[in-house]
Amino acid sequence: MLSLRQRALLGGIASGAVSVGLGTLAVFSYIDSRVSEQFDTTLRDRHTQVVVGLSVTTQDPDALRDLMFDPAYGTPYSGRYWQVTSSDGEIFTSASLFDETLAEPQGAPEEAVLWNTLGPEDEALRSVYQEISYEDGTVWGVSVAESRAQLRNERRAAQKSLLPVFALVGLIGVAGSLLLTSVILGPLRKLRSDVAHRWDRDEDLRPADYPEEVSPLVEDLNQLLRRNRDIVSGSRRQAADLAHALKTPAAILRNELQNLSETGAETETAREALDRIDAQLGRSLARMRAMNTAELTHSRTDLSNSVDRLTRLFSLMAEREDKTLDVTRETNLWVRMDTQDIEEILGNLLDNAIKWCRQSVRLTAARKDNCIDICIEDDGPGIPQEAMREALRSGGRLDTSVTGSGLGLAIAVDLLNAYGARLDLSTSPSLGGLNCRIAIPI
Repeated sequence: MLSLRQRALLGGIASGAVSVGLGTLAVFSYIDSRVSEQFDTTLRDRHTQVVVGLSVTTQDPDALRDLMFDPAYGTPYSGRYWQVTSSDGEIFTSASLFDETLAEPQGAPEEAVLWNTLGPEDEALRSVYQEISYEDGTVWGVSVAESRAQLRNERRAAQKSLLPVFALVGLIGVAGSLLLTSVILGPLRKLRSDVAHRWDRDEDLRPADYPEEVSPLVEDLNQLLRRNRDIVSGSRRQAADLAHALKTPAAILRNELQNLSETGAETETAREALDRIDAQLGRSLARMRAMNTAELTHSRTDLSNSVDRLTRLFSLMAEREDKTLDVTRETNLWVRMDTQDIEEILGNLLDNAIKWCRQSVRLTAARKDNCIDICIEDDGPGIPQEAMREALRSGGRLDTSVTGSGLGLAIAVDLLNAYGARLDLSTSPSLGGLNCRIAIPI
């Protein structure tokens, strides 16, 4: 379906083309009429000149040729002719007629008659004829004719001179359509921008900022935005309440297992099961929180600050185990993610890296190819290429010798997918262990 801009533009061009076309036809018709009127007026003036010239040469009509100074009258078949006919039928013509004569209308009209006829070599002519009675008592039929090709040439010249004007008018019409389209769609562009950044400002749209035709839509959007805010806050609150409600029983169970363990009872299997339950609940709650946040909000987080906070925390953990954490990051790395979510992702990956590394962990964060690129690599045993898919699967533990639920990578994948980001696993080219690469679209 065509966009509003395309519809307005095509409609404007179509209406402009129709308007220019109709205007062109109307103006050309007017020009044709005016050129024809001017042509007939000029023809009558020439007829008057012949009548006046004949008034002094009625006794010697051959002398009339000497009085008509127009060179076209002396050029054979020039397209401009005169002819006088005496009452006894004797005919005198301009030299341009050579050995031809002009046809005369039937009757003896006392008023000048304009009509179309044929001339030498079937040339289309426009002729004016009138019978004139002079003071000496003689009666003469006076004809003056002009080739209609001249009339067509004059019409064509007038039309040709106006074509650039109409082309300019058409261009102005198209430019006007573009400008009008831009002006009309301006409020819609503003509305689109305001809706896109609604969560950044956390405020309702103002109907008074838009035309009255758009105001009802703005009111409806405000209601929808408020409802979405309630959904987001309610879902996150329910997730937090559920997490809090589950943590207490889990803590009680863990304490009971600890007490049993102190009495010599075997609790390792139960403890691992409880760890997996906690991890699964954590993953489900994280996914619920991420989906609500990613779909309904446009949260922004300064990743640089988050990396700095996590660096301080995990550097202490690494030092306690005689390991090192090397961090390199750019400044002002802003991402469209909730702060809690991105820090949970990085925390899981750093925890895994420090847990499995032999000596060193490296974190780098920078802008690359329209995305924020984060790499966390270590010098541990890594993961075989064929086992990397299993490592990302829910609860897919490749080594049970180290404590954990095996859900750290899976939770990170779920959270990243909710934001359109991705996690790739590979072998670190410099440290030789696992390389976790996160790509977050800007």
